[in-house]
Amino acid sequence: MLGRMLIRPHDAAPSDGAAFDFVESQGFGHLVAAGRGRDVAVVVPTQFVVASRHPAEVVLHLAGPNPVWTALAENARVLMSVAGEWAYVPSAWKAIGDEDPRRGIPTTYYAAVQLAGTATVIDDPDALAAILRRQLSTYEPGGDWADPLDAHRPKLGAIRGIRIAVDDVRAKFKYGGNVDAQHRRAVAQRLAERDGPGDAAARRRVLDSLA
Repeated sequence: MLGRMLIRPHDAAPSDGAAFDFVESQGFGHLVAAGRGRDVAVVVPTQFVVASRHPAEVVLHLAGPNPVWTALAENARVLMSVAGEWAYVPSAWKAIGDEDPRRGIPTTYYAAVQLAGTATVIDDPDALAAILRRQLSTYEPGGDWADPLDAHRPKLGAIRGIRIAVDDVRAKFKYGGNVDAQHRRAVAQRLAERDGPGDAAARRRVLDSLA
C-alpha cells in the first residue's frame, strides 16, 4: 500500500465533507501510481473532477504516452494527492506578550487531502467523451463549448480516461490547532498584515478553527 501522510489529532479535518470541499476548490493535484517493484512511483500533476462523493469517484484524462498507464497495468491502486492554501509562519509570529520572539518555532500552515482508490482506465469513446463533458461543465460552466464526441472524435484516440473509485480519504488541515486561541489569533492578524500569496486562505482556515 502507498505510504500516507502523518495526521495528528489537532490537524485532522472535521469531516470527509470538508475534505472534499477543499479538493473541489483546488481541482489540481498529483496522481500517484506505485506500480509494482519500482524504485519510485509514477507521479502525474493533473487536473481532475470529483464526479461524486457518495460513492466517492474522481475522473480525469491524460495523454496516451504518459508513463502512468504502465504503472496502472501493474497495480490499479492509486493516490490522488491535493495540497494548497499554504503560508509560511515565521518564528517571531509564534511569540506573544512577554515571550521571546527569537525562541518561536517557525512552521508552515497548509491543507492536504489524499484520496486512495482503485483506478479503471477508460478507452471507450463514449465513456471518454463523458469524462471530458464532466470536466468542461465543471471548469467552463455555461460555456459555449462543442461536444467532445462530435467535435474531437478523431483526437480521442490520443488520450485515455481514468475513473478512481475512492475508498479511503485522509485530510489534514494544519493551521495551529496545537496552540491556544490567543496564539492563533496573533498569527491570523500577522497573516492579514503580510497579505502575501496564500495568506488570506490560510488566515480563513485559522479563523475557522477558532469558530
